[in-house]
Amino acid sequence: MSERAAPFYCPYCGDEDLFPNETGHGAWECRACNRAFQLKYLGLLAQGVQSNTAGGDEI
Repeated sequence: MSERAAPFYCPYCGDEDLFPNETGHGAWECRACNRAFQLKYLGLLAQGVQSNTAGGDEI
């Protein structure tokens, strides 16, 4: 199994100065804006991806 992906930037200030936080799994801290946040996977959507087209290209 592969490792989890790390965030590329802070969702608050946009800086890339991120480090894992000792709070727990998925917790990160931004040393640029001094904020801590946690990422959490909620699950798949029940409807999934749907298309509005009937199929094929119209000419």
